[in-house]
Amino acid sequence: MNTVRYRLSEMTSPQADAASRDAPLVIIPIGALEQHGLGLPLSTDSIRAEGVAELVAKRLDGQAVLTPTLPVGVSPHHMAFAGTVTLTPETLIAVLGEMVDSLFRHGWRKMLIVTGHGGNNPSLSVLGQKLLVSHPDLQFAWCGLTPLAGSTIRAMNVSEVHGHSGEAETAQMLHLSPDLVSREKLAAGALTLDSLSPLARLSRQSSPTITIPFDRYSPIGVLGDPRRSTVEQGEQIVTEVCDGIVAFALKLINA
Repeated sequence: MNTVRYRLSEMTSPQADAASRDAPLVIIPIGALEQHGLGLPLSTDSIRAEGVAELVAKRLDGQAVLTPTLPVGVSPHHMAFAGTVTLTPETLIAVLGEMVDSLFRHGWRKMLIVTGHGGNNPSLSVLGQKLLVSHPDLQFAWCGLTPLAGSTIRAMNVSEVHGHSGEAETAQMLHLSPDLVSREKLAAGALTLDSLSPLARLSRQSSPTITIPFDRYSPIGVLGDPRRSTVEQGEQIVTEVCDGIVAFALKLINA
């Protein structure tokens, strides 16, 4: 039985040449190397992006190629916590832009970035604008993860304040990489708006926006209560995210 080969890193050069014609979409997962509280690993965002991208590529069944994960992102707001490594926005834009250009030169015209880290979003938006000028024949798209699982998360018992290293991210890790979750060390961070400093509360409004270091939200770097998370919730979140990305990818492939 022949297995569909979709990981670019495992292809030979001739196989990649054939894939550029037979698999029109390239999926590029990117993450971060940054603190995720007391019980989740620094690579949480990369693990989630890669896990989802892998599942999406499999479901597309030969219509997409998956690149290796870019494991470092834009994380200056987490630099108060040990182990965090950050790129500047300019560096992320340059690295991804050169990856995209290389793939474009080999024949791919449709690319989808899957990011596990929200701090990468502004750079991806700028890169998209730059590519409109430099690569007008390219169809470039990007998406996050947790925002695509609104239905599941609304049904969860999440805290008033939740997000980074909280219920949803921890649930995803329990599903995708449970061996890296130190459940006994999980601890609640900021839970309510009243528990936040005035500046942190101000930063939570949608507009106008203000950027503050993450330790100003929570001394342990957590929004929400990860102790509430379950494996089942993580599977539901990942499934909803994958369903949304696959549906979009199929439309992009056929556009």
